[in-house]
Order: sequence, then C-alpha cells, then structure tokens
Amino acid sequence: MQEGRVIKVSGPLVMAENMGHAAIQDICYVGELGVIGEIIEMRKDVASIQVYEETAGIGPGEVVKTTGEALSVELGPGIVSQMFDGIQRPLDKFQTLTQSNFLSRGVQLPALDHQKKWWFEAALEIGTVVSAGDVVGIVEETKVLTHKIMVPNGVSGTITKIHSGEFNITETVYVLATEEGEKSFSMLQKWPVRRGRPVKEKLNPEAPMITGQRVIDTFFPVVKGGAAAVPGPFGAGKTVVQHQIAKWADVDLVVYVGCGERGNEMTDVLNEFPELIDPKTGESLMERTILIANTSNMPVAAREASIYTGITIAEYFRDMGYNVAIMADSTSRWAEALREMSGRLEEMPGDEGYPAYLGSRLAEYYERAGRVVALGSDGREGSITAISAVSPSGGDTSEPVTQNTLRVVKVFWGLSANLAQQRHFPSIDWLSSYSLYSNEVGLYLDQQMQVSWSDLVTEGMKILQEESQLSEIVRLVGIDSLSEKDRLTLEVAKSIREDYLQQNAFDDVDTFTSREKQFKMLNNILTFYSESRKALDLGAYLKEIMEGTTDLRDKVARSKYLPEAEIEKLSDIHQSIPIILQEIVAKGGMTND
Repeated sequence: MQEGRVIKVSGPLVMAENMGHAAIQDICYVGELGVIGEIIEMRKDVASIQVYEETAGIGPGEVVKTTGEALSVELGPGIVSQMFDGIQRPLDKFQTLTQSNFLSRGVQLPALDHQKKWWFEAALEIGTVVSAGDVVGIVEETKVLTHKIMVPNGVSGTITKIHSGEFNITETVYVLATEEGEKSFSMLQKWPVRRGRPVKEKLNPEAPMITGQRVIDTFFPVVKGGAAAVPGPFGAGKTVVQHQIAKWADVDLVVYVGCGERGNEMTDVLNEFPELIDPKTGESLMERTILIANTSNMPVAAREASIYTGITIAEYFRDMGYNVAIMADSTSRWAEALREMSGRLEEMPGDEGYPAYLGSRLAEYYERAGRVVALGSDGREGSITAISAVSPSGGDTSEPVTQNTLRVVKVFWGLSANLAQQRHFPSIDWLSSYSLYSNEVGLYLDQQMQVSWSDLVTEGMKILQEESQLSEIVRLVGIDSLSEKDRLTLEVAKSIREDYLQQNAFDDVDTFTSREKQFKMLNNILTFYSESRKALDLGAYLKEIMEGTTDLRDKVARSKYLPEAEIEKLSDIHQSIPIILQEIVAKGGMTND
C-alpha cells in the first residue's frame, strides 16, 4: 500500500496530499485507526476522500493508505438472511466482535463467513467448455433459495477439475484451462458496487409483480423488472407500503435497504420477518430476504454507498435467473448524503442545494433495474424491480428528488396526508397516482386469467373519478341537486374506497389479497353498480335499492376478511346480486319519500 498524508478534515470529507499514485473510487484506510474511505475527487496529488466511518479525532499529518481497489461487495453463499451495513459489514458479527451496540471505528472483518462449510454440488463435468455466467454448481443456501455458482465475468475455458463436496467459500471448487493457463476458482466473487453487472440482453418487462395490495395490483401495477416511486409526507405510510411489498411480493428474493431512516423501522423488519410465513414457500420470509441497514445515526457517507451495495447484490441474484425486488427507504436520505458531500467539496449547487448531477445519479441507479437475459449458455431470465420511497420535505412533490425520480420511474404511488389522517391505508391517492404499465398488465391478465380484468379496472377508476367531480357539486349546492344515478355512483365509489381499496396491513387475512380474490371482490362491487342502474331504469327508487340490499352490501363489505380458502363464497354473492335487485324491482310500489 502506498501512503499519503491528511491535510484537512471536514466531517466525513478528508483531504490528503501525496496521493498522485491513487485513482478515483480507490478505497483508502485513513489515520491510525484505519477508517474506511473512498476517493471521490483528485486535484493534482490532492485526493478528496469520503469516509464511511466517524472522523472525530483524525487530524492533519496522519497516514492515508490506498488499496488500489474500488468499493466492492463479496458475493457467494451465506449472503441471504443476513443484515449488513451500507458497505456490507455483517452487523451481527460486528456486534459480537466489538461487544457494542454501536459501530466501532477501524474494525475490519469479511462480509461473508469464510470458515463455514457449504455442500457444493457440481453441475458440470471435466472437459466442459464454459464462459462467463455459466453455472458450474449449486449450493442449497436456504430452504427456499438455491445459490448458483457462476463462472466470473470475463472468464472462459475448459473445466479440468471439479467435484462435489464440502468447501468454504475461499477454497478451490473448480479449475479452468484458460488462454493464460490454468486458473483456480472458489465460490466467492467480488464486484465493484458502482459498476453494473453485464448482461446478454435487456428485455421488455411484461409480467406484473403481485404485491397483494389491492390498490397497487388493481389500479397502479408494477411489472417484474419495473421501477416505482412512493413519495409522501411524514406519517403517510411509505415504510409500511414498502414493508408490505417486501413481505408479500411474488419474487424470489427481496433486498431491503434502510437508507437514512429511523432505526426502529429496521427493528420492525428484524422482529417481523422471521415470524412471517411466505405464502408461496411456507417458510420464514427471512429465508429470501437480505437487509442493508444504514440508519439515520450511522455515518452519512455510508448512506450514499448503501443503495449501490443493495443493487449490486440484487444484480448477482438476478444473474442466477431469479426475480429480485429491491426496496430503498428512502432515496431522499440518500440524496441528502449526496448534497452534504457535494457541499463539502464546494461544488456548484443545483436546485435546493442538491448537486447538479442528482438526476443522472438517480437515473443511473434505476437503470440497473430491469428484466434481462443473463450471461451464460442456458439463457436464464431474471429481473430486478426497484421500489423506492421518497420523503419530500413537507410533502412537496415538486422538490428535486421527487421530480428527478418521476422522470425515470414508470409507476408513481403518491401518498396523501389527507387519506392518512382519515385512517385510510394504504394512503395511495388514486387521483394523482399513475402506472405506465397499466395497459400491458391489463392485456397480460386478460389472457392469463381469461376474464375482462382491464374492463373492470377501467370501470372502477371511472367511478372514482366521477365521485371526485360529484363531490365538488355536493359541496357547492348540496346532495339534493344530484340525480338518483349520481347518488348511486357516490355510494358505489364509497364502497370501492372503503371495502376494496382500504386494507389493513396488520390483519392476518386482509394483509394480503390474491389476484383471484381481488377480481371477485371488485367484480361484485361493479356488478352491484350495473344491476342497480338497471333497476333505476326500470322504475325502482334508490331508497328501495339501498334498503333492500343492506345485507348484500354488508356481505360485500366484509368479503375482504374472507380467507383465501373460502373465496368461492364471493361467487355465491355475485350470483345473488341480480336476483335480489330483480326482486326489488318486482315489488315496486314504494315511494322515495
């Protein structure tokens, strides 16, 4: 390692001279304690280093050692079910080693356990010609996830040695004869976090990601390989929305990045996820979850790195052919870290003090999501779905982070403070939110489910929009000015809002709704609407309809609490709707006084 000297310390920014041998993105060890930092700017032989640990006590004259390597993550068996900090230090081992609940400076330890033995099952034979991305063997990492050991990027050759057995991640498991001679490979790979992993081909995302959240799956769907943003003011439920998606999304792996948020939110994840059962596998959700925690009391520079650490781990599992979801909570805190470092570098500020390159950095991150054909001869398809919370100050979505995010993502789940105050959760505002995947998802589900899903969605949204217009009239001149059909529209819109869109994340049944149940629930509400309109056309009064369908509407309202095993009861309700309304029309004779 070559050395430089500290000449200035400004919070997480350290400046060092005699660094002409170094390069941008090199990792350094600063001071006697050897705190970890990364070079982010070079001016002649003076390097600006963002330090990922507390810099208190470091002064001018102390030694800076460069490694010549970029900030990288360790990729291999043992990564799933773990909790890391922003630069992939395992927090449980960190706590054991330091005997402290707080991060101690200068502690260096490997990200993964280099001693633990794993059973490696060889998938190829001696003499097989392989290239980058080919799967040479597998490791059963958890009960629900098979870890595929792949040939590293840029490597090709013929297998000269490989056999199954128990190995740790640094021992040789196969040998290749390459153009440069024989090379030995272990199960461990390293990859620089700021560089996207290469792929064979990028594909258009098609299949929707089922989240079990009715307002999302029905009106504002996201596809596997898509990108979505969840902006909203404090207390509107951003974190709970992300927790719900992390719990119930039909993906193979979830990478949850707690970026600058409160520590109690990560504690909730740690306490809840091991106890929750994945409906797809029947095992604990932690069996397919990786947590990266860089909470608000941790060093600000590591917050900036945490998102790249998360997306790199997600790319690694995507390359195995898995569907991965990455949750970033929140990119606003990440942008604040960018702004702080930019200010200390004395760069020209952009909007609201954020650096001028904020938009390009956000685009760079979201661009790493997508559906791809991975490297390798077997044509594996994998995807990364990026879902990020945005925390605009005061809920003002015109601020730079939200606006730059919306230029890149195709799904906007705008959270409403008014809905949250009314205790309507998820508080996603159906009038301001949108999904640019709606048409594709509608066509896909029409074919897959063999039902008119897209027509139902269109009709439901039309009723909600009509309600907004009618509510304005009611506020101005009163409800008596509305026709009976318009009053019916208000009643049905209320049912959609309260019986369908409102969902209790803490109820064992209502927390997740399958696609089939969603269809039946919405179909019942809209069938009631269409049959009631027919009844009005045939001379029935709205008062007759509302009084005669009290029990029916109560069943529709309570259907959200029907377990998945009993959803056939929803079909019985559907069949009874036209019969009950025909009986009301047949009785007649009442007045609407």
